Amino acid sequence: MSQQLKQTPLHGLHIEMGAKMVPFAGYDMPVQYGLGVKKEHIHCRDSAGLFDVSHMGQVRLKGQHAATLLETLVPVDIVDLPEGKQRYAVFTNENGGIEDDLMVTNFGDHLFLVVNAACKEQDIAHLKTHLKDGVELEVIEDRALLALQGPKAAMVLAELNPAVSDMVFMDAARVTLLGVECYVSRSGYTGEDGYEISVPNDKAEELARALLAFNEVEWIGLGARDSLRLECGLCLYGHDLDPTTTPLEASLMWAITPSRRAGGVREGGFPGADIILEQLQTKQVSRKRVGLVGQSKAPVREGTKLFDAEDNEIGIVTSGTFGPTKGIPVAMGYIATEVNKLGETVYAEVRGKKLPMTIEKMPFVPQRYYRG
Repeated sequence: MSQQLKQTPLHGLHIEMGAKMVPFAGYDMPVQYGLGVKKEHIHCRDSAGLFDVSHMGQVRLKGQHAATLLETLVPVDIVDLPEGKQRYAVFTNENGGIEDDLMVTNFGDHLFLVVNAACKEQDIAHLKTHLKDGVELEVIEDRALLALQGPKAAMVLAELNPAVSDMVFMDAARVTLLGVECYVSRSGYTGEDGYEISVPNDKAEELARALLAFNEVEWIGLGARDSLRLECGLCLYGHDLDPTTTPLEASLMWAITPSRRAGGVREGGFPGADIILEQLQTKQVSRKRVGLVGQSKAPVREGTKLFDAEDNEIGIVTSGTFGPTKGIPVAMGYIATEVNKLGETVYAEVRGKKLPMTIEKMPFVPQRYYRG
C-alpha cells in the first residue's frame, strides 16, 4: 500500500528519524516519532515543534481580478485583504455547507492559497470551474510546507532571519532562509505562536535539518498535531466540518466578515449566501458545534453518540482524544440547539456505558498567538 501512497520531499528524513509512517490523505505521513504522541504534544506546548505539512495543497491565483473572483466563492473579504496579510476562509456550496476551509494570503502580485490535503483536487477543480478571463491558477508542485510551532518558535526562526520577529499573527512575507526565498506566515494549527513556511523542495531537507539542530526543536507527527489542534478548538475538515454543515452550525460566524453579511457593502455574493445570511439573522439552526470535556479518564472518540439525562439521543462526537495539556478527555461535536447550554452534562455512549461529559467553552487550552 505504501508504494501507492505519495511522498513529501521530506519522506526520507522522516524514515531516517525513526518516524512511524501511516497513510493519510493519500500520503505516507509520520504519525509519531521516538518521543511518542504525548511527549511530542507537551514539547510543542513548552518549546518548539516542527511539522511536515507538505501534503497540503498550495495554489497561486494571479491577475487583476483574482481577489474579486475568489470572493464569489467564500464569505470573507478578499478584495480588502491587505498585502502581507493572511485570512481564514471557507468554500461554501449552494446549500450553505462547507466544502473545505483554507488560508488565503495576499502577496501583492498574487494570492497564495493553502487548502486541505484530502480536498485539494476538488478545490483546484472548483477554482478552475470559476476562472474568468485575466485570472490564472497555478498549482504549486515545487514547494514543501513546514510548520514551526510553540513558544520558542520565534526565537529559533529569528536565528535564521531576524525579520520574522517583527511579524504578528496572520502576517505573511517573502523571507530569505538559508539563502532561498520562502513564503512565511505567522500562523498555525496548534493554538501556539509559530510560523508556516513554504520552501522550495530542493531546500526543504536543509531547512528542516537546520531547524532540528536547535535543542528547542523536535519533529511532531500527525498524532500530536491532532491533539494540539483539538485542545485549541480548531476544526478538522471531513470530521468537524463537511458539505452538510453551515458556518453557523459549525460556530464559525467569525468566518463571515461584516461586509458580506446582510446590509454589508458587499452583502452575499457567495454560494449558499441566502441560507447562511438567513441563519445568521435568525440564529435558527437545529444543531451547534460544541466543546466537551470528560468527567472520567476514558477518551471519547469520533462517531460516539451523545444523550441527555433522559436517554434521548441529542448529538454526536466529531473529534475526541485525551488532552495532554488539559489532563482530561476533550472532544467536540454537534448537539441539538435546545440542549446546548454551557456547564450542562451530556452522556457519551462508549462500549455500552454512558460516560458523563460537560459542555465547555472552547478553546480548552488558551490560544497563544502573537499579536504584538
